[in-house]
Amino acid sequence: MIRVIIEREVAEGLEEFYESAIANLLGVLANAAGYVSGESLVDIHRPNRYVVVTRWVDEAAWQRWQSSGERQEMLDAIRPFLLNDEKFTLLRQLSFHQQVSAA
Repeated sequence: MIRVIIEREVAEGLEEFYESAIANLLGVLANAAGYVSGESLVDIHRPNRYVVVTRWVDEAAWQRWQSSGERQEMLDAIRPFLLNDEKFTLLRQLSFHQQVSAA
């Protein structure tokens, strides 16, 4: 299992439009092969900074989604609101954490 953190900065004043566009597109993500779960967060002190944390069965599932036409359509819908390109971080859980959480 991996986690993908996506950071986005939205132009000030366009946050409501961004949030509306994302809400309309979450169903597409939920049906992506290998998608486990996710959440969208907003920075308390910088309300135009968003972080999306998703869980995927493996990196290959994320790569398929990242390069899919569906994701490209999603990006086309939100790109007008973004100040810059998304930033991605792919993470895996350390094995000793997996053992502790299984107990």
